Amino acid sequence: MKSVVTTAIGSADAAGRFPTTSDLESVQGSIQRAAARLEAAEKLASNLDNVAKEAYDACIKKYPYLNDSGQANSTATFKEKCLRDIKHYMRLINYCLVVGGTGPLDEWGIAGQREVYRALGLPTAPYVEALSFARNRGCAPRDMSAQALTEYNALLDYLINSLS
Repeated sequence: MKSVVTTAIGSADAAGRFPTTSDLESVQGSIQRAAARLEAAEKLASNLDNVAKEAYDACIKKYPYLNDSGQANSTATFKEKCLRDIKHYMRLINYCLVVGGTGPLDEWGIAGQREVYRALGLPTAPYVEALSFARNRGCAPRDMSAQALTEYNALLDYLINSLS
């Protein structure tokens, strides 16, 4: 799985060199942010279902008319899949917080997602709305420390940008 450590070491190894000072500084920065990432992961894990449900509710409030094909006449099928997908994305964000990199999102959430959504005729705007709501709802110090919230929001932004 891709993390800052594996990326730095993999890049150096691929180039046939030892890690540079820059590589080591990036690893050190990741280690220094580890406590904040783990705090965010713990808070998210303890409240993942509620966070996903609130994000889903915001999505459905803005897009109440969507069904499986993104057209009018709301159906329970799209809504069930939407909530399932939001929970899946939130779990992947949790994994990313733990490993300190975007590997889980890249490998299990982003790779091929646009093609899948396009092939199935699913719009990405509701997911962007849900994830944006989750990002904007977070508050320091109510939910977590400012640094933990920064780590969490950075991953949400990464995912939102991949869906946009």
